[in-house]
Amino acid sequence: MTGQTQDRPTLRMVAKEAGVSVATVSYVLSGRHRSHTIKDSTADRVREAASRLGYRRNDAARAIRTGKSDLVLLSLSVLADPWSQAVAATVSTAVSPLGKTALIVADGDWRTVLSNRTPDVIFIDSVSPEPSLVAELEAFAAQGVQIVAFSETLEPRGFDVIRSGAEPRCHLAVEHLLEHHSRVGALTSSTSGFARYDAYVNTMRAAGRPILESDIEIFERHPEGAYRAAMALLSKPDRPTAIYCTTDFAAIAAVRAAHRLRLDVPGDVAVVGVGNTPEGEHLDPSLSTVGPVGFNEALARIIVGRLTDREGAPGEVFDFPWQLIVRESSRA
Repeated sequence: MTGQTQDRPTLRMVAKEAGVSVATVSYVLSGRHRSHTIKDSTADRVREAASRLGYRRNDAARAIRTGKSDLVLLSLSVLADPWSQAVAATVSTAVSPLGKTALIVADGDWRTVLSNRTPDVIFIDSVSPEPSLVAELEAFAAQGVQIVAFSETLEPRGFDVIRSGAEPRCHLAVEHLLEHHSRVGALTSSTSGFARYDAYVNTMRAAGRPILESDIEIFERHPEGAYRAAMALLSKPDRPTAIYCTTDFAAIAAVRAAHRLRLDVPGDVAVVGVGNTPEGEHLDPSLSTVGPVGFNEALARIIVGRLTDREGAPGEVFDFPWQLIVRESSRA
């Protein structure tokens, strides 16, 4: 036996130091002790023993031995979006008692990450329908990667798909604003081939209302860009009296811009967003929006299901219908 091997503490050494079984040490150090009714005092004793001995888990070796990395990856396209932050917080809370760690993949770069490691589950918030990307997704799934993808168009081929029906429901937000406003503007991240913006255009046309170029501002896909666009739109002397925003973070930015300009919401300008994020609900005034109810909790349950039932064949479609949620920011 080499000196290096002798110097590296093992589970058995920690168990002896703490006066418990090796199984108890394993449960405590993997975060699963609460599910095995191990007393907090015992768990504290195990952690103290591990700290004294300098024990560290060898996650790479464990992944090879068990096929589990204890990682749940969240591929989120816009990290500053309150929706992304809420997803991360809810999923992290749900998987932590299982001994799993939720990590965020910045800028939605799931391809690079999956090429270098195999998480227990990965959630991807946006997948382009580009054939080459879909083929890569299928290849990763065939290698045993548990994937939950958010897409309105993908079919489940070895991975799970979440659909929201968002775009067909966005017209409800515009129709709601048109009930009390003749001038409805738009804050959008794109005007080309973007279904959420198309909902604005189609609904305005169906209502016989003009679509004015001056009533539309395009923002960069982050809250700061949305705030600048909202300030530009609301600072115009002949501004619209209502704004449809293609994301909740843009709508939140519009409300803050209105406050900066001393405009009352909804008295001077009504605002509706898209997404139903928790931050919007707790905004002052609370944000009207179109979105699913209880989505984050349901997503967490799907991910936990894949963690606890890895033998179940992935490839399901989970539908989360969106609805109009009227709150203070647009009430007449």
